[in-house]
Amino acid sequence: MDLLTAKTVVLAASAVAAGLSMLGCIGVGNGQGHVGAAAVTAVSRQPESKSNVITMLVLGDAIAESVGIYSLVISLILLYANPFLSKLG
Repeated sequence: MDLLTAKTVVLAASAVAAGLSMLGCIGVGNGQGHVGAAAVTAVSRQPESKSNVITMLVLGDAIAESVGIYSLVISLILLYANPFLSKLG
């Protein structure tokens, strides 16, 4: 396999991998929706615990969002700073 074909294969595989890594954001959106729904339910049942619920809501959303940020970083690395291209020579 010549170098041009190898680079083409690596770039194509990297594009597919970047797209697949962004599938992690589906779970992030789903999780944040469940957290928000649970927070609304909790506040509607016990309005006096609103500050505690909001604190836990923000903390839960931050933890869930970290997975989406990691997926984005991996995709950007694969697309723009591909470590596999330097291995080809």
